[in-house]
Amino acid sequence: MITSKVFGKTADGREVLAFTFEDGARRATILNYGGIVQSIVVPDKDGNPVDVILGYNDVAGYETNGGYLGALIGRFGNRIGEGKLVIDGKLYELYCNDRGNHLHGGKVGFNKKIWAHEIDGDALKLSYTSPDGEENYPGNLAVTVTYTFKDGELKIAYHATTDKKTAINLTNHSYFNLSGEADGSILDNELWIDCDEITPTNPTMIPVGGFRAVKGTPFDFNVMKPIGRDIEADDVDLKQGNGYDHCHVLKNKCGEYVKYAVAKSPKTGIQMTCYTDMPAVQFYAGNGLHQQGKSIYYGKRAGFCLETQCIPNNVNVPEYAAKGSSFLAPGEVYSFTAAYKFEA
Repeated sequence: MITSKVFGKTADGREVLAFTFEDGARRATILNYGGIVQSIVVPDKDGNPVDVILGYNDVAGYETNGGYLGALIGRFGNRIGEGKLVIDGKLYELYCNDRGNHLHGGKVGFNKKIWAHEIDGDALKLSYTSPDGEENYPGNLAVTVTYTFKDGELKIAYHATTDKKTAINLTNHSYFNLSGEADGSILDNELWIDCDEITPTNPTMIPVGGFRAVKGTPFDFNVMKPIGRDIEADDVDLKQGNGYDHCHVLKNKCGEYVKYAVAKSPKTGIQMTCYTDMPAVQFYAGNGLHQQGKSIYYGKRAGFCLETQCIPNNVNVPEYAAKGSSFLAPGEVYSFTAAYKFEA
């Protein structure tokens, strides 16, 4: 069952709606502003309700405090080096908003848009057409993102088409803390990622080519371990990211739907099992968090993200695009899915 209510208004007076899925003792709330996952409440091992999503209580929080908390990211999630996008020999210079690079769609990304909405049975469909030239991307890009929440599983299905060759890399930027959004630290949350390689980066966090084996490094999560166990290790990639903020290349082929990660809180017993058909996931340990959230101040590493996507900067690195390209041409369909299943 999906119900809706007014969540608030933007600074310029536009109405924002909150859509809540009721699933027995569980519920999830999605906003039509930015496609934001505002909360997911699930029972812990003792049956107590726990909100596992970091976020804000009002629209102003999402407008002004930033951090991309819970947001749908586009046109291009993650980074494009120096904002340079070349399509069929033409250079498109994108807005650089992160250390001289293009991040999460630019100056006004999809996370700041109010999306059209439709409730279709048990599904919430949000849609937006990004016009040709928006953020200097080519093509009119028609996007539909469908949310369902059933049997404790939030599923996000991404769909897009274009009338001109362009680049697209959609993801969701929810911050999780399986001990509860008010816990304040994810260092004891345990994590397993089915991954043998990461993409090393330059000092501005851009993957510029090559792969790094995780075996014997702090990035090896093939055996579940606390996120905090190795996060301060003496490692060049860790230091450049101020902790975990790296693309993990998954073992599945692009388009093959698999279980790729499991996270669990030893405090609440809440476990999250993650699925996708995307070829990679950005694991971010919330190293830059510093905002007042729903119930507490979110400091460094108060939440973590698992952002399914194609490898960042793949538009400029052919060996990354070979694992899943972010170029989309007319007549092609961009279609990917990510899911997060909760149980205790």
